[in-house]
Amino acid sequence: MTWIKPSFLWMMYRCGWATKPDQETVLAVEITRAGFEWALTHACSAQYDSRVHPSAAAWKRALKRAPARVQWDPERDLHLRPLAHRSLQLGLGREAARRYADEWIVAITDVTALVREIHDLVRRGELSAAAARLPDERPLALSASRPAPV
Repeated sequence: MTWIKPSFLWMMYRCGWATKPDQETVLAVEITRAGFEWALTHACSAQYDSRVHPSAAAWKRALKRAPARVQWDPERDLHLRPLAHRSLQLGLGREAARRYADEWIVAITDVTALVREIHDLVRRGELSAAAARLPDERPLALSASRPAPV
């Protein structure tokens, strides 16, 4: 499974500001909105929810069939502490991962230098300057014609 993690600070938590072994390089992968929405609309929740699925068995079947899965993890602050709101993680299975690699990617940028610059500002306590360097991340509004993920 390949994971799309749209939150910069969640990724910094995951890779330890590019300091964890084998995670010293951070790439920003830009994909098409159409691809992202396809993955969302074909996704199944990574956790069972009785309000959505009639049974745990039905959810497991849906999860197995779905080309993508959605999970929500705590968003992070500049010190990588969890916040009260959650950030989307979108897992891509075989079909979705193939589409991601072959159709959706429009740019790949090495942002490791930016990661190190922001981390250095955080370590020096210059949080306003660090926040100003963060990528612009805004909530995604799905088109009204698109169904919500299950």
